[in-house]
Amino acid sequence: MEEELISKKDLLRETGISYGQLYRWKRKNLIPEEWFIRKSVFTGQETFFPREKILERINRILNMKEGVSLDDLAQQFSAKTTELNIDKDLVISQNIVTQNVVFLYEGIYGEKESFSFDELLHMRMAEKYLLLGEISFEEAKDLIITLQENYKSFKDKDYEIMLIRKFGVALALIAAVPSEVYTGQGGKLVLKATASAFIEELQSKIEQHNKNM
Repeated sequence: MEEELISKKDLLRETGISYGQLYRWKRKNLIPEEWFIRKSVFTGQETFFPREKILERINRILNMKEGVSLDDLAQQFSAKTTELNIDKDLVISQNIVTQNVVFLYEGIYGEKESFSFDELLHMRMAEKYLLLGEISFEEAKDLIITLQENYKSFKDKDYEIMLIRKFGVALALIAAVPSEVYTGQGGKLVLKATASAFIEELQSKIEQHNKNM
Protein backbone atom coordinates (compact mmCIF):
# COMPACT_ATOMS: atom_id res chain seq x y z
CA MET A 1 0.00 0.00 0.00
CA GLU A 2 1.97 2.99 -1.30
CA GLU A 3 1.66 6.37 0.38
CA GLU A 4 -0.14 8.90 -1.83
CA LEU A 5 2.04 11.82 -2.92
CA ILE A 6 1.21 15.36 -3.97
CA SER A 7 3.44 17.51 -6.18
CA LYS A 8 4.73 20.85 -4.96
CA LYS A 9 2.77 22.67 -7.67
CA ASP A 10 -0.50 20.98 -6.66
CA LEU A 11 0.26 21.53 -2.98
CA LEU A 12 0.71 25.29 -3.42
CA ARG A 13 -2.44 25.52 -5.51
CA GLU A 14 -4.55 23.42 -3.14
CA THR A 15 -3.46 25.16 0.07
CA GLY A 16 -3.06 28.70 -1.26
CA ILE A 17 0.37 29.12 0.35
CA SER A 18 3.37 30.55 -1.48
CA TYR A 19 6.68 28.97 -2.43
CA GLY A 20 8.37 31.29 0.06
CA GLN A 21 6.08 30.24 2.93
CA LEU A 22 6.68 26.56 2.23
CA TYR A 23 10.46 26.86 2.37
CA ARG A 24 10.43 29.28 5.29
CA TRP A 25 8.46 26.67 7.26
CA LYS A 26 11.00 24.08 6.17
CA ARG A 27 13.89 26.22 7.46
CA LYS A 28 12.05 26.66 10.77
CA ASN A 29 11.64 22.86 11.02
CA LEU A 30 7.86 23.11 10.85
CA ILE A 31 7.96 20.72 7.90
CA PRO A 32 10.48 17.83 8.12
CA GLU A 33 13.25 17.63 5.55
CA GLU A 34 12.34 14.01 4.73
CA TRP A 35 8.88 15.09 3.52
CA PHE A 36 10.54 16.84 0.53
CA ILE A 37 10.81 13.92 -1.88
CA ARG A 38 12.68 14.47 -5.16
CA LYS A 39 11.50 12.34 -8.07
CA SER A 40 12.38 12.13 -11.74
CA VAL A 41 9.59 13.12 -14.12
CA PHE A 42 9.56 13.57 -17.87
CA THR A 43 10.41 17.28 -17.47
CA GLY A 44 13.32 16.60 -15.09
CA GLN A 45 13.21 16.63 -11.27
CA GLU A 46 10.15 17.53 -9.24
CA THR A 47 9.43 17.72 -5.51
CA PHE A 48 6.62 15.67 -4.00
CA PHE A 49 5.23 15.33 -0.48
CA PRO A 50 3.30 12.66 1.42
CA ARG A 51 -0.16 14.05 0.71
CA GLU A 52 -2.01 13.28 3.94
CA LYS A 53 0.80 14.38 6.26
CA ILE A 54 1.70 17.63 4.48
CA LEU A 55 -1.92 18.78 4.11
CA GLU A 56 -2.63 18.08 7.77
CA ARG A 57 0.57 19.88 8.86
CA ILE A 58 -0.11 22.96 6.72
CA ASN A 59 -3.69 23.11 7.96
CA ARG A 60 -2.43 23.07 11.56
CA ILE A 61 0.16 25.77 10.85
CA LEU A 62 -2.42 28.02 9.20
CA ASN A 63 -4.89 27.53 12.05
CA MET A 64 -2.32 28.04 14.81
CA LYS A 65 -0.09 30.80 13.54
CA GLU A 66 -2.31 33.74 14.60
CA GLY A 67 -0.34 35.43 17.40
CA VAL A 68 2.15 32.55 17.60
CA SER A 69 5.72 32.79 16.33
CA LEU A 70 7.13 30.22 13.93
CA ASP A 71 9.71 29.26 16.57
CA ASP A 72 6.92 28.60 19.08
CA LEU A 73 5.09 26.51 16.49
CA ALA A 74 8.22 24.49 15.79
CA GLN A 75 8.59 23.84 19.51
CA GLN A 76 5.00 22.60 19.69
CA PHE A 77 5.51 20.19 16.80
CA SER A 78 8.71 18.80 18.35
CA ALA A 79 7.42 18.72 21.94
CA LYS A 80 8.34 15.60 23.90
CA THR A 81 5.35 13.53 24.93
CA THR A 82 7.13 10.52 26.40
CA GLU A 83 6.14 11.45 29.96
CA LEU A 84 2.43 11.61 29.18
CA ASN A 85 0.08 9.15 30.86
CA ILE A 86 -3.69 9.09 30.42
CA ASP A 87 -6.11 7.20 32.63
CA LYS A 88 -7.64 4.14 30.95
CA ASP A 89 -11.20 5.27 31.61
CA LEU A 90 -10.49 8.58 29.86
CA VAL A 91 -8.80 6.80 26.95
CA ILE A 92 -11.99 4.80 26.38
CA SER A 93 -14.58 7.48 27.22
CA GLN A 94 -12.87 10.07 24.99
CA ASN A 95 -12.47 7.47 22.23
CA ILE A 96 -8.73 8.04 22.06
CA VAL A 97 -8.55 4.29 21.53
CA THR A 98 -11.56 1.98 21.27
CA GLN A 99 -12.37 -0.33 24.16
CA ASN A 100 -11.81 -3.45 22.06
CA VAL A 101 -8.26 -2.41 21.20
CA VAL A 102 -7.54 -1.47 24.83
CA PHE A 103 -8.68 -4.97 25.83
CA LEU A 104 -6.55 -6.44 23.03
CA TYR A 105 -3.51 -4.58 24.38
CA GLU A 106 -4.21 -5.67 27.94
CA GLY A 107 -4.53 -9.25 26.72
CA ILE A 108 -0.86 -8.99 25.74
CA TYR A 109 0.61 -6.91 28.56
CA GLY A 110 -1.87 -7.26 31.40
CA GLU A 111 -4.43 -4.89 32.87
CA LYS A 112 -3.34 -1.25 33.15
CA GLU A 113 -4.70 1.82 34.90
CA SER A 114 -3.15 4.32 32.45
CA PHE A 115 -1.30 4.41 29.15
CA SER A 116 1.77 6.29 27.92
CA PHE A 117 1.81 8.23 24.65
CA ASP A 118 3.78 5.44 22.94
CA GLU A 119 1.32 2.79 24.07
CA LEU A 120 -1.60 4.86 22.79
CA LEU A 121 0.23 5.46 19.54
CA HIS A 122 0.83 1.78 18.91
CA MET A 123 -2.75 0.88 19.74
CA ARG A 124 -4.05 3.53 17.31
CA MET A 125 -1.77 2.26 14.57
CA ALA A 126 -3.17 -1.25 14.90
CA GLU A 127 -6.70 0.06 15.45
CA LYS A 128 -6.83 1.92 12.14
CA TYR A 129 -6.24 -1.20 10.06
CA LEU A 130 -8.47 -3.34 12.24
CA LEU A 131 -11.37 -0.94 11.68
CA LEU A 132 -10.66 -0.91 7.94
CA GLY A 133 -10.86 -4.71 7.97
CA GLU A 134 -7.37 -5.03 6.47
CA ILE A 135 -5.85 -7.04 9.32
CA SER A 136 -7.08 -9.64 11.81
CA PHE A 137 -6.94 -9.41 15.62
CA GLU A 138 -3.96 -11.77 15.65
CA GLU A 139 -2.15 -9.60 13.10
CA ALA A 140 -3.00 -6.50 15.16
CA LYS A 141 -1.43 -8.18 18.21
CA ASP A 142 1.70 -8.99 16.21
CA LEU A 143 1.89 -5.40 15.01
CA ILE A 144 1.56 -4.01 18.55
CA ILE A 145 4.19 -6.41 19.92
CA THR A 146 6.62 -5.53 17.13
CA LEU A 147 6.14 -1.81 17.78
CA GLN A 148 6.48 -2.12 21.55
CA GLU A 149 9.64 -4.20 21.30
CA ASN A 150 11.44 -2.17 18.65
CA TYR A 151 10.26 1.46 18.51
CA LYS A 152 13.03 2.72 20.86
CA SER A 153 15.55 1.83 18.16
CA PHE A 154 14.02 4.65 16.09
CA LYS A 155 14.07 7.28 18.86
CA ASP A 156 13.78 10.81 17.41
CA LYS A 157 13.48 9.38 13.87
CA ASP A 158 10.48 8.86 11.65
CA TYR A 159 9.75 5.22 10.90
CA GLU A 160 7.34 3.13 8.90
CA ILE A 161 5.20 0.23 10.01
CA MET A 162 4.50 -2.58 7.57
CA LEU A 163 2.65 -5.85 7.53
CA ILE A 164 3.50 -8.46 4.92
CA ARG A 165 1.28 -11.49 4.41
CA LYS A 166 2.53 -14.56 2.55
CA PHE A 167 0.60 -17.81 2.22
CA GLY A 168 -1.66 -16.72 5.07
CA VAL A 169 1.21 -15.94 7.46
CA ALA A 170 1.72 -12.29 8.49
CA LEU A 171 4.95 -10.57 9.45
CA ALA A 172 5.05 -7.10 11.04
CA LEU A 173 8.06 -4.88 10.31
CA ILE A 174 9.45 -1.48 11.30
CA ALA A 175 11.83 0.39 9.00
CA ALA A 176 13.48 3.80 8.86
CA VAL A 177 11.99 6.33 6.45
CA PRO A 178 12.26 6.18 3.49
CA SER A 179 12.14 2.46 2.80
CA GLU A 180 11.47 0.15 -0.13
CA VAL A 181 9.93 -3.27 0.35
CA TYR A 182 9.85 -6.20 -2.07
CA THR A 183 7.78 -9.16 -0.98
CA GLY A 184 8.67 -11.82 -3.53
CA GLN A 185 6.35 -14.38 -5.07
CA GLY A 186 3.20 -15.01 -3.08
CA GLY A 187 3.81 -12.11 -0.72
CA LYS A 188 1.50 -9.14 -0.26
CA LEU A 189 2.22 -5.82 1.44
CA VAL A 190 -0.94 -5.41 3.52
CA LEU A 191 -0.10 -2.04 5.04
CA LYS A 192 2.68 0.55 4.99
CA ALA A 193 2.38 3.80 6.94
CA THR A 194 4.68 6.34 8.57
CA ALA A 195 4.59 6.86 12.31
CA SER A 196 4.75 10.67 12.10
CA ALA A 197 1.22 10.90 10.66
CA PHE A 198 -0.14 8.86 13.58
CA ILE A 199 1.88 10.89 16.08
CA GLU A 200 0.41 14.18 14.84
CA GLU A 201 -3.09 12.74 14.79
CA LEU A 202 -2.76 11.49 18.37
CA GLN A 203 -1.21 14.76 19.57
CA SER A 204 -4.09 16.66 18.01
CA LYS A 205 -6.67 14.39 19.62
CA ILE A 206 -5.06 14.73 23.05
CA GLU A 207 -4.77 18.52 22.67
CA GLN A 208 -8.48 18.66 21.86
CA HIS A 209 -9.23 16.52 24.91
CA ASN A 210 -7.17 18.85 27.13
CA LYS A 211 -9.05 21.91 25.81
CA ASN A 212 -12.38 20.30 26.69
CA MET A 213 -11.35 19.52 30.26
